[in-house]
Parts: sequence; C-alpha cells; structure tokens
Amino acid sequence: MGSLEDFSDTPEEESNKLGNTHSFSWNFNAKDVWANKSPNYLLRSRNREGILVQVAFSVWLGSMWRFPYLCHRNGGGSFILTYLIMLFLFGVPLLYLEMLIGHWLQEDSVQIWKQLVPWLVGVGYSNILVSIMVSLYNSAIISWCLFYLSQSFVYPLPWDHCLMEKNINVTDLSCLWTVPQQYFWYHTALHASDSIENGMDRLLLHLSLGLLATWFFLFLIMTAEIKISMSILTSSIFLPYILLLCLLIRSVFLEGAFTSLKRMLTTELDTMVSMDMWYQAGSHVLYSLGLGLGTIMTLSQARYANYIKTASSVAFVNLVTSLLTTSIVFLVLGFWATTSGHTCVEMSVSSLTKFIAQGILPQKAKPPDDMLHRPPMDYLAWITGLPKHLQHKVIQLSPSCSIMVKEEQFMEGLGLSFVAFSQAVLLLPGASFWAIIFFLALIIMELCIMIRILECIILTLQNFIFIRQPRMVPVVICLGGFLGSLIFSTRSGSYIVTLFDDHIVPLVLIIVVLFQNVALAWIYGARRFRQAILAKLGYLIRPSFTMLWCYVMPLWLLTLMVISLALHYHSPSPSYITWNSSVSQEVKQPYQQHMLHCFTSLSFSPLLVILGSLLYHWWYWQDPVDSNTLKRLSAKKIPTVLPQPLPWPKHPMKKSTSQLQDPSTRSSREFSLPLRSRSSPWFKTCLLPSLISQDSIVTPLKMTPTSETLEDSQVMSKHLSL
Repeated sequence: MGSLEDFSDTPEEESNKLGNTHSFSWNFNAKDVWANKSPNYLLRSRNREGILVQVAFSVWLGSMWRFPYLCHRNGGGSFILTYLIMLFLFGVPLLYLEMLIGHWLQEDSVQIWKQLVPWLVGVGYSNILVSIMVSLYNSAIISWCLFYLSQSFVYPLPWDHCLMEKNINVTDLSCLWTVPQQYFWYHTALHASDSIENGMDRLLLHLSLGLLATWFFLFLIMTAEIKISMSILTSSIFLPYILLLCLLIRSVFLEGAFTSLKRMLTTELDTMVSMDMWYQAGSHVLYSLGLGLGTIMTLSQARYANYIKTASSVAFVNLVTSLLTTSIVFLVLGFWATTSGHTCVEMSVSSLTKFIAQGILPQKAKPPDDMLHRPPMDYLAWITGLPKHLQHKVIQLSPSCSIMVKEEQFMEGLGLSFVAFSQAVLLLPGASFWAIIFFLALIIMELCIMIRILECIILTLQNFIFIRQPRMVPVVICLGGFLGSLIFSTRSGSYIVTLFDDHIVPLVLIIVVLFQNVALAWIYGARRFRQAILAKLGYLIRPSFTMLWCYVMPLWLLTLMVISLALHYHSPSPSYITWNSSVSQEVKQPYQQHMLHCFTSLSFSPLLVILGSLLYHWWYWQDPVDSNTLKRLSAKKIPTVLPQPLPWPKHPMKKSTSQLQDPSTRSSREFSLPLRSRSSPWFKTCLLPSLISQDSIVTPLKMTPTSETLEDSQVMSKHLSL
C-alpha cells in the first residue's frame, strides 16, 4: 500500500492550485480529515467516494430515459448486442483514458488541454459547450419529474383513468383510443402540439415553474455551499435500484409479460446491418458514460488500484442498469399490447356491469348483450349514443386499456419511460406512496448529475473568465440556464428535447471525443503519455490500449461521424415523433429546412470553437512561452541581455522552462535554433508551445545523469546566477 505522499500534493503544489482554482464545498475533500485518519482508511474512503461519483454520474445519465426507447425503437435484442460490443470495445478504453488524464493533471478541462496541447485548448471550451447543452435539456427532464411528483399527491393518481379536461367536450373519446398513461403524458403533462413549429410561442406555466424550481435549487446549493454527504450520494444511487427491483418483480406477473421480454432478448440478424442502429448505439455509449463532457477528467481525483477494472466496473453497472430499466418498459409494453382491442372491450363491459350492480351507474349504462361479439369500434359508437352525463361517467370508470388494437411499437418517443414507469407504479399497493418515493428519488438522482456537470462548468469559468468575481459565476450560470431552458417548457418543448437528444448532442459528442483522442494519441503522443503516467502514478499502461487510442478509436469515431452525416444529409429528411390528438396516436413528421439548418449550426459549433481557438493561438501566440510562465518570470529580476547567448540544449524534448528568458532577447535566441525550427513557422507556433508546456507538467523518470546533462545544468545555473 502506497504512502500518503503518493496521493497528496506538496505544500507548494497545493498553494499553486489554490491560487489558480476555486474549490467547492460540495466536493469530497479527504484532505480535510487526513490529520485524524489513518492512511489505509483515507485511501479506502477516497477510492469509495471516487467510484460512487463515477457510478452516479456515468450510470444514470442515459440509462433511465434514453436507453429504453432506443432499444425499443431498434428491435430490442439486436440493439442490446450492438451496444454491448461497443460499450466494452470502445467505451471502456475511452473512459479509462479520461480517468487517467484527470487523475494525472487534476485540473479543469480547459487547463488540461492548455497544458497538453495549448493550440488545441478549444477542446476544453468544447467540453463546456457540450455540458451546457446537456444541462439545459436535462433540466427539462427534471421539470417533468417535478410535475409528476406534484400529481402523485392526488388520490387516485390522475393517470390511472381517463381525465376529461375542462376545455374538452365530454363527447371526446380520444382517451379511450390509447392507455390513460399516454393520454396523461401528452395532454396533461406536455399539452403537446401537433408539430415542432406550432406552440413555440406559448409557455406552459407548470413546466416553467418546474424549471424555475430546478435552477433556483441548484443556485442555492452553489451559493449556500451545501455539502453533499456520503449518505445522500449513496441513497441517490441505491434507492432507485431498490424501487426498480420492486417494479420489475411486480411487472413479471403481468399478462403478456414474457412475450414482450422474449422480444427484448431476441436478436434479429436482419436489423444488425442497419447503420442507423450502429450509430445510435455508438453515440449512446459516449452519452451514457459521460465522455466528451470534461466531467470525468475534472472529477477523477481518487487513485484506484486498477484503473481498467474501475472503468470496466462502471461500464458493467451501466449495462445492468440499462437492462433493468428496459426490462420494466418492455414488460409494460407487453401488458398494453395484450390488453388492447377486444380484450379491453371485455374488461370494460365487465367493469360497467359491476358498477351497475353496485348502483354506481344506472341501468341505461349497461352495454348490449352482444357487445362482446362486435368489433371494438361498435363499443365506441355505443358510448357516443349515450346521454352526455352518462358518457362522462362511463369514460371516467373505464379500465386502464386501449379500445383500439395496439402493437408493442405503439409508442416510440422520449416519454416512453415516463409513461411505462407511471403504469408500473400503479401496479403496486399504495400507488400514491410509491409514486412519491419513485419520482422523488429520480429528482435527487438527476440533481446530483446536474451538480456534477455545473461544478465543472463553474470551476472552469472561475479560472479563466470570472477570476476577480468568482461569486458571479453561479448567478450567471443559473440565470442563463433558466432562460435558455424556457424553450423546453413550450407546447413543442418535448420535440425540441428530442431534437437535442437524438441529433445534436450525439454528433457533438462524437466530434469532441474525436479531437480529444487525436490530440492525446497523435499530437501529444501515446508513448509520452505512457511515460508520464508511469512517472506520476507508477502505473504502466498496456501497449494494447495505446494501439486502441492511436488507430482503432479515431477510425471508429470517424465512422460514426460519417454515418451521422450520411443519415442526415444523404437520406430522406430526418423525422421526429409527434402526437396526433384527433386519433390519439403518435405519428412521424419530417423536420423543416430551417430546423435542419439549426441542427447543423449547433452540431458543428464545437468544431468552430476548436478552429477559432487554433486561429487565435496562431495569430497572437508569437512566443512559444506559456503566459503563466511569463508572469512568473517577470516577477524575477532577469537581465534583459545575457552576457553570452544561451546554448540550445542537447535534449530538446526535456527542455526546462527555466531556460526561458525575456521576450526582448528572443531574436538572439532564435538564431541559435536549428535551421528547421527557424524555417518552419508551424514548428515555431504550434509544436514548440506544446512541448514546453507538456514537459513542464510531466514528471521525468528517475535516470542517472550523464556528463552531458550535468554540463548543461552547470551552464544553466551559471547564467541564472548572473
């Protein structure tokens, strides 16, 4: 077991970090209790906290809402097999890479790339951009959970039976054409419009209040310095698992459950050739593990005994969670498909007969004797012929099923998980209590994820933009987040969430992760990275992973990007799922041209940020010296003219930053450079800054000094003493 010195910084390094970064009170900081705890306890505690943070962030980000409807859309077992291959073949190495970088440098995302490859610092700013996008539409998901939580206090639960809205005529039988849970989702929770263009000018009050409560709560956590204890973190992780297991056990006994579960586990080879399915599975690997957001690198503070094992464990828990939630959704879908159509008519006739016998309904509400032998549409026609007051009572007392025949593919939108879980909660005794606990646990879980994302955004902005006024960052972030997320509280807000979730964010993540991988493996160098990790952590990276980072990962990410562009620009226009209230079913509609232009501009915004930072670096970075290094050197009294020119070191790759001198003497030093460095402007403006900044953070291996290095150090010390 290593000592504490292996896991802690020296006083000088710690003071430098405190001078450049701002720590938050909700971070798990084991340094505060080092004086009172034993080294073994500290190591176990820090590792346990680090693993919990990784699991809480990576597992629940996409396993709850995104994976079930992607699996349902792409045929069940085929998508699971494809996702399994990509998760462990590509996702684990990329997660392993970000964890190593984060623990090695222990900086925010911008500072990490500023030290590794300064002229690609735009990758760090792209991480912030992606994090902002994800946090915006995740706040909309939290507002949906808040609305369901508020409705859970109503008894009986409002999505248990058809609810007739005040502005809807009681003769409207649309709620009988589908299950009440889906009707409640589109008509009550979203007030969904018939297209993405209609309804964008009208804000929904209950969703706007949910967004306000979400961002105000996040603002209180940041400004009041509320600490997230281990108990809260643990409960936010394990409590949803307990609830999901209860829902799974109850759903197994539903009618038609095993048929739907068999469909989920059945692999169809015909669907394996679909490029769209491979693209969706690959992009979901990046999204579910939190890759490309910069959060994994910023939060990877703990040192693990085996990084590969930790990354594989996180991926395995991610897979188990995804399969658990998807199983519940498929079981509920099978129940809906089995109880729809003629079966629903039988249940309705039996229910009405029971209520008539109890005196709740009059004899006029009794269906004809031969109703069970008629088509389901005759039952709807019979309800239409009833008096107005009887129509309302019959609709209110109708069972939770669809008169129209529904197949297992009857719902494909992002709200599939909300609708399915609201149905599963109804199956438990004391449904209102379980609904309150379930949606409260989901809100806590989503807020923990949002806190981690915003923590990294605020930390970076405090270090580079709001240096003098760090307290203003939470105000700007929360106010801007609330105003930016208001578009998701409109009647077409759910369609805009789908646009971000299906098209914009996946392509953005692919671009950002591609630049991250290429910058580290090819520009900084995979071999240098292995040496740095060995020197800093004493951990030797296997050569197979460097081969994956250098060759396999870039090719895989480029393939995903090409497939994405081909699907969106060389195939029929991309479509989205809308709600047709007249027939109470989902329909597909193509995106308009202006929406595609918006999709294009937002998808390639990280690329513009990276290219913009590259041009800025090329235009303004005249001297291959880090600005922080110049500030430190300017504080020292260094003569403007040295007695004699400083010789170029015999080992350029190990050049020390102490050899840098005042910019006024740059011309005399340039003539001492090799001919290639003087004649190549790219080498001067791009390569040298990366080498200087990289070598300043890489701890060299302990080697026996040679006579040449001793001679160079003597010459250097002589000049510095002058």
